[in-house]
Amino acid sequence: MAAGHGGPAGYTVTELALLTDRQPDLRLPRLLAGISYYNVAGLRDHEQQYGPLPLWGTSGRRRPGRLIDVVDASGLTGRGGAGFPTGRKMRSVASGPGAAVVVANGAEGEPASCKDRLLLTRLPHLVLDGITLAAHAVGAREAYLCLHGQETELLNALDEALAQRSRAGLDPVPIQLTGIPGRYVASEQSSIVQYLNGGPAKPTFSPPRPHQRGVHGRPTLVNNVETLAHLALIARFGDRWFRGIGPPSAPGSTLVTVSGAVRRPGVYEIEMGTPAGQVVTLAGGAAERPAALLVGGYFGAWLPAGAAWPVPMSHAALKAAGGAMGAGMVIVLPVSSCGLAETARVVRYLADENAGQCGPCMFGLPALADAMADLAYQGGRGRALERVASLAGLVAGRGACRHPDGAVQLVRSALRAFESDARWHDHRGPCPGVARAPLLPVPGDADWDWA
Repeated sequence: MAAGHGGPAGYTVTELALLTDRQPDLRLPRLLAGISYYNVAGLRDHEQQYGPLPLWGTSGRRRPGRLIDVVDASGLTGRGGAGFPTGRKMRSVASGPGAAVVVANGAEGEPASCKDRLLLTRLPHLVLDGITLAAHAVGAREAYLCLHGQETELLNALDEALAQRSRAGLDPVPIQLTGIPGRYVASEQSSIVQYLNGGPAKPTFSPPRPHQRGVHGRPTLVNNVETLAHLALIARFGDRWFRGIGPPSAPGSTLVTVSGAVRRPGVYEIEMGTPAGQVVTLAGGAAERPAALLVGGYFGAWLPAGAAWPVPMSHAALKAAGGAMGAGMVIVLPVSSCGLAETARVVRYLADENAGQCGPCMFGLPALADAMADLAYQGGRGRALERVASLAGLVAGRGACRHPDGAVQLVRSALRAFESDARWHDHRGPCPGVARAPLLPVPGDADWDWA
């Protein structure tokens, strides 16, 4: 199901929701069942679609900690990138010393992703339900919803949603809305924790991890907002319902942002394990003959189209294929574009967005970005490809955080996926694809001179 664009078979979002109402045996959509292209789901609309907040442990209902057992049994994993089992993380926080803290990460750092923004703008109460349920289950006394501070319109809308809930007496632990700096590294979980502790929004060394010692030194549960929206549905319908779709090893549904050379770019809800090629088909199919897919975002990996098409969308399957699930992005690169040029643009962006805490970030990534730009836009000397590979080896595994490794993973995947193109560039100069308009979204790209 698409949001903001036509859905499968040409249906609009509203029409698909109506079809689901008439055919209750349809297994999707789940998260997006109550979505409207035109209106934000207010509290009354939300409760009509999903039912009231099932706050476990009140009015004689099951104890709050039982929800952790149900989430664990559901097999829900984080939808923000790492794919860590949510129930296990909740249990660790709940068993820690002192009162816990819950942090919902809605700061969508990936420029190519818009699934979290979709949930927060159209279905805010599903996310807010998940925050409250998680806080209740782990015994938290503080809860935060974090997103980028420049999203003023969204912040104002969420303020109103929280006011609706306050008037209804829904959230025993008040949810504090917090704007964080709008940088790529700021949305990493340790960056958010450090910012809430009064420090800069930059990744910190680990251990300790946030679930061990996070906000104010307390055990802190940090989850992506999509993960918490799934939790809100699991609390209502149970673990068996959640496992009703997707493979046993990776159950449930997930949101994916599909873009690039597709006919209907947008956010789609799919079963975990759906082949990547079928995801492209849901988005109307490729608008041009595809050369490769970028799966998992800018810390993900390029996969040649033929190899990527049958690969299931799950962490294990994509990793086995040399890719990454990440936060659920599929970008189709057409044969008329240059994958090396697109990668060079992204690596330059990642180099500029570095945390500035170690040599690999401060010096290694800019040098790697220069080498990629040289290979993509200059080439012709027979040495650029060797320099890129050498710098990637020097940067990998030496950073103070994951940022340098993420950039290296993207570069190395490009050298594999576009191996013959890389040799051409290195020995003969740029291919015609470098003249095509950029495909991948890169903030501030217009300010850079690639000539």
